[in-house]
Amino acid sequence: MKCLAIADLLISEHVMKEGLASLEQKGIELTIRKWHHDQVEDLQKDNVLIEQKGSDAVSLPNSITYDIDQYDIILTQFAPLNRSVLAAAQNVSLIGVLRGGVENIDVVEAEARGIKILNASGRNARSVAEFTVGMIIAEMRNIGRSHASIMKGNWQKDFANQDHIPELGRRTVGIIGFGHIGQLVANYLSGFGTKIIFYDPYFNGETTCTQVELIELLKASDVVSLHGRLTAETKGMLGYEQFEQMKQTAILINTARSGLVKEGELIRALQENVIAGAALDTFDYEPLTKDSRFLALDNVTLTAHLAGSTVDAFRHSPILLAERICSYLDSDSV
Repeated sequence: MKCLAIADLLISEHVMKEGLASLEQKGIELTIRKWHHDQVEDLQKDNVLIEQKGSDAVSLPNSITYDIDQYDIILTQFAPLNRSVLAAAQNVSLIGVLRGGVENIDVVEAEARGIKILNASGRNARSVAEFTVGMIIAEMRNIGRSHASIMKGNWQKDFANQDHIPELGRRTVGIIGFGHIGQLVANYLSGFGTKIIFYDPYFNGETTCTQVELIELLKASDVVSLHGRLTAETKGMLGYEQFEQMKQTAILINTARSGLVKEGELIRALQENVIAGAALDTFDYEPLTKDSRFLALDNVTLTAHLAGSTVDAFRHSPILLAERICSYLDSDSV
């Protein structure tokens, strides 16, 4: 059995080789090729394009795909596997994706060809959850804004939320989407003495947190944090009407998908002080342009899609995926 693994600037050939050692121990012949980009920003730009427009938005070079029909397994993080690539990969029966989603795979075509898809779900859950807590505190306590002010030679003490700067203790945090990341956020915030409520119509596990309807969460929360998957059902689930239901002193945190929020309506709500502020790591169009309306706001904390990007998350991804592939190959389903 032969496996083609496609490395990139964030998961290097060396990390891929080390992380997939269990596949080689299983007798799988491993070939590693790199999807080349001059800098990480170029890789991220291609990734965003693929996420927004699908696996056909970016083409792989022939140097990666020229003999793809010789492989049984393909592993990729961001490199797209579209219909034409899958059509050429005549012997492939398994695709492994080194990330939580499968946006870079033509899933319909893969399923039509009987190809099994496995991903590294949860590989950066801790990274995103930790980042989320940081974003909550940064927005509440003006950390980013104070830093930016000092770097400009100012010693600013007054900010847009100066009349209602809170502590996290005894505050209510509403989590939308109570999967792995949402539950980690809840666990981390419990150390601050917060009350956690959540909305997730698909959750049926056990928790000490309180499950509520969306409208109740919006009205009761001092912090609303998004952790749901972007689907046809959840796209644009928060707009101006929902922001009007929130406390005027509340803040919105989004380290998930920008599409969960109607971006223009969020900007309007922030401009009109319908809510106190927002901390955002994802946007409809990345990177933000110089004329982005977000840049004119004084009640936002903005980061450049950083939440899931830690060395630990990237290094762990091949190990996690290799374990899942080995388990799958050993199962009765093969």
